[in-house]
Amino acid sequence: MGSILNTDNLVKRFGGLTAVDKVTLDVEEESIVGLIGPNGSGKTTLFNVLTGVYRPDAGKIFFRRERIDGLQPHQVYIKGLVRTFQTPKIIQKMTVLDNVMLAVRNPGESLLTALFRRRRWIGFENRLREKALEILRFLGLDKHAYTPASELSGGQMKLLEIARALISEPKMMLLDEPTAGVNPVLAYTIFDRVEELR
Repeated sequence: MGSILNTDNLVKRFGGLTAVDKVTLDVEEESIVGLIGPNGSGKTTLFNVLTGVYRPDAGKIFFRRERIDGLQPHQVYIKGLVRTFQTPKIIQKMTVLDNVMLAVRNPGESLLTALFRRRRWIGFENRLREKALEILRFLGLDKHAYTPASELSGGQMKLLEIARALISEPKMMLLDEPTAGVNPVLAYTIFDRVEELR
């Protein structure tokens, strides 16, 4: 096994504040790595730089040996580097299942394909629904599949964020404070599921 993510002297500044200061990382495939630091130490900013939300002021990022520091967030996502957020980014009025299905990496369809290959996209959607339900079962959210996401607890929303990341079949997931504000029982569930994914 080799490295999946490497950074070389990564820097991100906001005016006079250096939020990420010459960070060099080497993350091995199939590893679980924790990034530890106090609030305001730049952990989320580093995730934002790694996933293309912010461009670094200096340094390089390599994902699966390909340089990605100039890519937009959706391009990084398509490459398979997927992240969750401290505050879940879910659509409250949609069902849990729809939130998961919405996050799939989809190449898109042309108007002609949508009109003349209806069976194909219906088949795709049916397979996607089954895959999403399987992920929800794995995370213990299957009984909430048809519930509006707004009815989930904070911990369940964190699990939904992980489900949304998993549907894209990521090569690597960055989990931003996946257990912050979560009750201890659910926190252990999250840790167990992350370990199983490895």
